[in-house]
Amino acid sequence: MAWNEPGGSGNRDPWGRRADAGPPDLDEVFRRLRKRFGGSSDSGNNAAGGPPPALWGGLLGLLVALWLASGFYMVREGERGVVLRFGKFASTSTPGLRWHLPYPVERVLRVNIGEIRTAEVGYRSQARSRAEADVTQDSQMLTADENIVDVKLAVQYRVKDAADYVFKVRDPDLTVQQVAESAIREVVGKSRMEFILTEGRDAVTQQAALLLQDTLDRYQTGIEVTSVNMQDAQPPEPVQAAFFDAVKAREDEQRLINEAQAYRNEVVPRARGEVARIIADAEAYQGQIIARAEGDTARFGQIAEQYRAAPVVTRQRLYLETMEQVLSRTPKVLISGDGSKLTVLPLDRLLSSGTTEPAATAQPAAPTPPSISLPIRPARERTDYVRGREPRP
Repeated sequence: MAWNEPGGSGNRDPWGRRADAGPPDLDEVFRRLRKRFGGSSDSGNNAAGGPPPALWGGLLGLLVALWLASGFYMVREGERGVVLRFGKFASTSTPGLRWHLPYPVERVLRVNIGEIRTAEVGYRSQARSRAEADVTQDSQMLTADENIVDVKLAVQYRVKDAADYVFKVRDPDLTVQQVAESAIREVVGKSRMEFILTEGRDAVTQQAALLLQDTLDRYQTGIEVTSVNMQDAQPPEPVQAAFFDAVKAREDEQRLINEAQAYRNEVVPRARGEVARIIADAEAYQGQIIARAEGDTARFGQIAEQYRAAPVVTRQRLYLETMEQVLSRTPKVLISGDGSKLTVLPLDRLLSSGTTEPAATAQPAAPTPPSISLPIRPARERTDYVRGREPRP
């Protein structure tokens, strides 16, 4: 017969216990624990069968020790611990092993102040769907000249005050994104479209960064802006083709202006140099003429003094000098004759034909010009001819 069949002997299980035994007796359990810990005193609690006070004290001490040990926490490098006492800010802890009053008295919020966070305006780099990436309304902004420009901005920041970051605003990261959008819209609204798209990008980002940091400080967000970068600035897509044509025309205009200025820079200095040369030549000629006139005046004065001192000698000298100057520029002839014929020889031709030349360049000598025979006039007529007067009849 099986041990658990009805009518079995003693109705016991294989381990010697009764199968219909009920739940354990707690008094019996505490009584055994009291005997084990040596609690054999006959106090009122023992007589009533309750646990001894020493046991309760040990359990309470163990629970208190575990509760106090739960107050130890570790703050890693680059983090700050914000200690809250009954939900109110109490202190800020630095990196290392720290202790606070355990929950529910105090609790700690760890804030990473070394992490560089990024807020995106006008685009989403980690969008999970196309709908999340479409932020056209955030990127399109109105400029001062009533044009629309598509701006994409990236703001990098970090936490500089953990307590303000936790308590002053509800969502600090969302606040940074919204304030950045407001700041860039204000700066773009005060600038012209051409300035934003060309040389004004750095100026726009710097002004937006200053305005963003000032606003975050006034909000006491505990955030420090490290950099503001304009990822892109373009006209809206429907008008990009027309805008690029206008930009190309403006670039051609600037190129032509630069070429004209280069030509001007080449021609004007040359003309100025030519003018300076002409002026210098004129001044030199003026100085030469004035010096010659002054020299002639001084020479005439000296001759006048000599003429007053010796008129005859001075007159003869002037005549000879004048004839020397005149005859040096006129051809010369030699006149000779025997009484019936007059022979005239051109001395200048004879002298030029009689000069010797090097053998390499020697040329045949010119033929000697023939002599000219003229009838001989009386001596008085020849004298008149030499003096340049008509012969007397």
